[in-house]
Amino acid sequence: MNAHRMDTTTARTATPRGTAQRHATRRKVTALVAGAVVGVLALSGCGRIGTAAGEGDAKFTLSETSPAPTKDINGFSWAMYAEPFSLDYAYAFDYPDNTILSNVCESLLRWNKDLTVSPGLATKVENPDPLHWVYTIRQGVKFHDETVMTADDVVASLRRHLDEKVGSFWASAFQNVESIDKTGEDQVTITLAKPDYTLNSALVGAPGVVESAKTLAKDGKDYGNSETGVNCTGPFKFDSWEAGESVNLSRFDDYWDPQLKAKAQHVSFKILTDASARINALQTGEIDGAFMIPSNAADILKANTDAGNLYFGRDTTVQSLVFTDLAGTFKDVRVRKALMMAINRPALIKAAEQGYARPTDALTTRNVWGAAKPATVDGAFKDLQPLDYNLQEARDLVKQAGATGKKVVFSTASLSAAFDIETRAIASAAKDIGLVPEIRTMSNDKYTTLFSDPEARKGTDLIITSWYLSSTEPLEMYSVLRTGDFSNYGGWTNAKYDDLVNEAIGTKDPDARAKLTAQAAKIASDDVVWGPLYETVTSMWLGKRITGADPSINYMYYPWAAQIGGR
Repeated sequence: MNAHRMDTTTARTATPRGTAQRHATRRKVTALVAGAVVGVLALSGCGRIGTAAGEGDAKFTLSETSPAPTKDINGFSWAMYAEPFSLDYAYAFDYPDNTILSNVCESLLRWNKDLTVSPGLATKVENPDPLHWVYTIRQGVKFHDETVMTADDVVASLRRHLDEKVGSFWASAFQNVESIDKTGEDQVTITLAKPDYTLNSALVGAPGVVESAKTLAKDGKDYGNSETGVNCTGPFKFDSWEAGESVNLSRFDDYWDPQLKAKAQHVSFKILTDASARINALQTGEIDGAFMIPSNAADILKANTDAGNLYFGRDTTVQSLVFTDLAGTFKDVRVRKALMMAINRPALIKAAEQGYARPTDALTTRNVWGAAKPATVDGAFKDLQPLDYNLQEARDLVKQAGATGKKVVFSTASLSAAFDIETRAIASAAKDIGLVPEIRTMSNDKYTTLFSDPEARKGTDLIITSWYLSSTEPLEMYSVLRTGDFSNYGGWTNAKYDDLVNEAIGTKDPDARAKLTAQAAKIASDDVVWGPLYETVTSMWLGKRITGADPSINYMYYPWAAQIGGR
């Protein structure tokens, strides 16, 4: 995926047919610092979703939503930390792309704020046998050019992910798909080469987006760029894209869902790459809102209730170290484990994230395991290898591996204050255990290419990612670590792991599937393929003029801007 930038950034899967690129920058970057112990995110039921505690005091409360708006408005502005890579859903693989696109284009299924799934452009899904998924297509839906959506448009849209010439970043979601066909006036059938019970989970996002077949044919390779835009079915339509400045949308009055008819006539997404400039613009009211608030500004904004309100909500993101060269310094698992043990993660959370995160030994959050039984989920997390801070043991492991004095090239970017702190902390941790770190700082855009271009990663040993999942299916994460997967950046290979993941994908029962996934997760944990640092939380600022959006990671694939109106 060419679309994963950062600030605090995310994730996808393999390329089935081998040529699909993915700009998997979907991530953030972070590291750690020595220091005190901080914040634990404890989830609870009733009313609020939960709280995160910092040394006995509530650091923040997770909210389901913001107050309902009382009126329609002419428009509002929204801050973006980076420019989209593309508005073509086949390449929309990062926060900037999907934050905008979710309001313009829609998928067969919807991802709700509580991370459940409901009908979208498909009103019904059937699985008559293990090799067929049948979708009933919603009638009466119009594209922004006023033409009516048909099953032919659905077929054309989904088939792009199978086309090697397109090179969809989401091709791996369709890795087991044999064909996609119209099988009735309002029916589309996906035929599989072998059973795949993760396919539907992907269709809440970019893999399930429906675009006009005529538009796709007309715009060709220019589809989704700044000149052509897109022609989808969402509550907002594309107006303009001023490179480096803004992406502008306007309300689509013939939108099919009256419950999500936009309350604002216009939305302007302002590209502000400087974090300080973004925060200042939010406080002064120059910009009305934003997601992904830098942690070092959270306390300031939280206290400035005269200017607006800061909300926190559900997330599926884990900040991780990615070992991108398993043939070099990190070839020996002991060296990978040592670096993780040299990072004081509670201290890192306090220094870099101001306590707005939670330490974890997992590459997924618990809330993406919702289909499994609680005991299965508990076991999956309990069995993971703990990598608690232990500097002396870490030094011993490096010596045992014969890696003392070896160089580590750590590629990074100055994406935020937190990112800078993490970079220095990780480099310091490497040095403390006898490695020789070399930091390579690059532009935000160039950093993104590390997740999409193997050539760009040459000579790099270590990067950081904020890897979010786009569904409530943990296999979305663990499938990317299979042999040959495009996002298996270090080229790790383990036959037993591959077999477990592939078996899980073909297992219908959710709990049985989760148990197989848990076995695979333990193998990846024991081998420290990636190094999990902490879980993050979705953050959202709404200025004093606006309200109505939900602080949930579902904003990546749900028309959240349609909910925003005046206070």
